Amino acid sequence: MAKPKAPLADRSAVKVVATNRAAHHDYAIDERFEAGIALLGTEVKSIREGGANLREGYVQVRGGEAFLVNTHIAPYDPAGHTGHDPLRSRKLLLHKKEIARLETGTRERGWTVIPLRMYLKNGRLKIEIALARGKRQFDKRQAIAKRDAERQIDRSLKERRS
Repeated sequence: MAKPKAPLADRSAVKVVATNRAAHHDYAIDERFEAGIALLGTEVKSIREGGANLREGYVQVRGGEAFLVNTHIAPYDPAGHTGHDPLRSRKLLLHKKEIARLETGTRERGWTVIPLRMYLKNGRLKIEIALARGKRQFDKRQAIAKRDAERQIDRSLKERRS
């Protein structure tokens, strides 16, 4: 018997299942895109259990199609030997204009396309990808110093109010 559908309010919720926490530290994010992913059933089940790792992943455009490369999705244990390859390339479902924008962006020196987070939206698995430029070590230190200065200012303002 089919499982009854959840109320509409519950299905529209976004549930994040994997994030690339190092992305904002290592890259300056420019433009974000939402894409669907062509997955196998065992991959979806593994992702729902939290078996996805986006840290080393990136997006490649080949032949007018975008692929998510080097993203690890753990094997789903109950599948046995009929499981999936954890590091296989997975096709991203994007509009032609979005793929063209990614392709022109990656032709420029220093730009790359990285996954930021994977989430469930309306019961479907989506991935947020971004056109980003790699930060240099100096830029990373500068960002940390700026964040520390803002924290110090906030602390002193908070003490002054008390």
